[in-house]
Amino acid sequence: MTDKQIAVKVDHVSKFFKLPTEASQSLRTTMVNRFKGIKGYKEQHVLKDISFEVEKGDFFGILGRNGSGKSTLLKIISQIYVPEKGSVTVNGKLVSFIELGVGFNPELTGRENVYLNGALLGFSREEIDAMYDDIVEFAELQEFMNQKLKNYSSGMQVRLAFSVAIKAQGDVLILDEVLAVGDEAFQRKCNDYFQERKKSGKTTILVTHDMGAVKKYCNKAVLIENGLVKAIGNPENVANQYSFDNTIPIHQDSNEGEAEGQEEQVQVENFRLQLLSKQQIAPGDLVHFEIDFDVIEDIETYIALSLTDIDRNIWIYNDNSLDQLMTGKGHKTIHYQCSLPNVNNLKLKLEVTVRNAAGEMLAYSDATQTPIIMVQRTDIAFDDKSAQDSATGLIQRNGTWRFEK
Repeated sequence: MTDKQIAVKVDHVSKFFKLPTEASQSLRTTMVNRFKGIKGYKEQHVLKDISFEVEKGDFFGILGRNGSGKSTLLKIISQIYVPEKGSVTVNGKLVSFIELGVGFNPELTGRENVYLNGALLGFSREEIDAMYDDIVEFAELQEFMNQKLKNYSSGMQVRLAFSVAIKAQGDVLILDEVLAVGDEAFQRKCNDYFQERKKSGKTTILVTHDMGAVKKYCNKAVLIENGLVKAIGNPENVANQYSFDNTIPIHQDSNEGEAEGQEEQVQVENFRLQLLSKQQIAPGDLVHFEIDFDVIEDIETYIALSLTDIDRNIWIYNDNSLDQLMTGKGHKTIHYQCSLPNVNNLKLKLEVTVRNAAGEMLAYSDATQTPIIMVQRTDIAFDDKSAQDSATGLIQRNGTWRFEK
């Protein structure tokens, strides 16, 4: 891959912080401790040899539990921190939105804050002039731009700060945990913006704990765990791995004092999901699939599944079959059958997980085992979207699922 195709390259990056272990009261004590080999601090290694590439046009997700090193990595990419080892290369102008409202002054007006924040992001006055109207229009604050920021509500401040970040004309946009901003109407507007940005070919790096957003927006993702890359590539697989990892508790290591992932105890293996019916069906045709897996411990398990409308990212059907608990270890084979008589022109994604009695995920269908089902009848079409939505609602009440061991 040529450098012209790469927007951001993270090359063997490592970062640690020095955490003081004692308070030195004098220079003499510090020097004596130094000669005795007592550092007075310990090194917290946050990132350990991280490498990946973000291509131009990628919507790239960075995932990980709290404390895994995600925000530190973003600050290194944004040139706020300098790594101890490795390097980061950014091709183009980068706009970083790591915390809401950073660089805003409550004593200045909304208009003045737009220019201040734009300058901090590296834009000239002429560039801010060109984007100012778009920022104000997106934030829907035309009547308030000459008021001081301290008179804004918290929601108004969030909308203005977010609008500055996403409307700034940068080559690479970095967003850290900021998808759920503003009220419901503003969130819908943000969703539309991200869909447009994804189609436009602009590069976006997103840090989030929302796996639905990862699957909806991202075309690639990386999972960071304890400062290391644990998984990278297909966002469905990386998001499922993150969800799977979050069923495993974290404990505090008594020797190191750092959060470490508890050793994973595999309870289910050899998971397989197979669609037995056709991928393209008409309304009312039978959907039939088979699930196989091995339970290697004497535990209770059950199947949770969903059919998701890919285009609208909503559940058409969701089933947590707690009434079908299976007990004991050994090989399990389950058949599901259903009919979808009340929908038309839908592209559905079938996702299945195996869970224990506490609801913790033990196995899941990755991207290679996630069937896509087209429900389409050429001689019947809905007149409008509301009719299709109404029919979709019937699935949740009248869907004829059958469970067979």
